[in-house]
Amino acid sequence: MKLVYRDGRIEDVCPSGSQKFLYRNFFGRIILKILTRPFFTKFMGWFLSTRLSKKRIPKFIKSANINPDDYILDNINSYNDFFTRKIKDGKRTINMDQNILISPCDSRLTVYKINEDSIFNIKDSYYKVSDLLNDESLAKEYLNGYAFVFRLDVSDYHRYSYIDSGKKEKNIHIKGIFHTVNQIALERYNFYKTNSREYTILHTNNFGDVIMCEVGAMMVGKIKNHHEEYEFTKGEEKGYFEFGGSTIVLLIKDIIYIDLDILNNSKSGNETRVYLGERIAIRK
Repeated sequence: MKLVYRDGRIEDVCPSGSQKFLYRNFFGRIILKILTRPFFTKFMGWFLSTRLSKKRIPKFIKSANINPDDYILDNINSYNDFFTRKIKDGKRTINMDQNILISPCDSRLTVYKINEDSIFNIKDSYYKVSDLLNDESLAKEYLNGYAFVFRLDVSDYHRYSYIDSGKKEKNIHIKGIFHTVNQIALERYNFYKTNSREYTILHTNNFGDVIMCEVGAMMVGKIKNHHEEYEFTKGEEKGYFEFGGSTIVLLIKDIIYIDLDILNNSKSGNETRVYLGERIAIRK
C-alpha cells in the first residue's frame, strides 16, 4: 500500500517493527491480549496525562517529523496535552463553498462504494455497515452511497471538525476492544467489530443526512465529542481523540462527485493524504 499526496508525492506505508512483533509473533500476540485489556488502556491514559509523560514529547516530535511552529503549545504539561494540541489560526484553510465536501481532519483517506450487500473492504478487512453502526435498518439507508475512511496516524493532528453546517442528533456509543488501526492489525482482526466507536447522524444543509463515526484504536481510552444534540457550522471543531492512532468514517448518500485522484487512489488500494478543511468531493 502507498500513501499518495495530492501534489504527486508517493510514500510506502509500512508497519513498524513493534507492530510486526505484536501481530505476527506468537509471544507478541500474548502481549497484545494484555495491551488491549480495558485496565491497561485506562492505565496508559492516566500515565500519559501526568507530568512524568512530558519527557516523551521531544523524542516524539523528532521521530514523527512534526513542525511545532504549527501548533499552540502553551501550558503543555503532559504527553496527552501535546497529543491533543490545537493548531494555530491560518495553518488550515476551511473551504466554505457550500457545494464542496471537506475533509474533517488530517488523515489518510480511502473511499468505498457501498454495494447492495452493505459489505466493503477497509485495508483487507471486510465488514458490514450494519456492524459498524450496530443498526441494520439505518445501514440500509446508505446503500449505493459512499464510505469515506479517514485513518489518522499518531503523528497527525487529532482534532476533527464538521464537514458542513446543520444540526446533529445525540451521540451513539458502542463499546469494543482496542486494536491498532495500522493495516497489519487488520490481517488478523475485524477492526470495526472490535474497536470502541461513537457515531451520530448529521442533518447537513447541503449533503443530506451524513453519518459521522469516530473509531478508537489501541490505547485510545477516549473519544471526546464536544456536543450532543447541537446546531453546528462548517469547519467548527466537533471533537478530538486522546492518545493513539484513530479513524473517522463518513457515510454519505449518492449525492456527490468524489475528486478523481481520491477515487483512483482508492481503486488502486492506496490512501490519499488529506488535510482538515480541504476539498474531497462536490455536490451533484
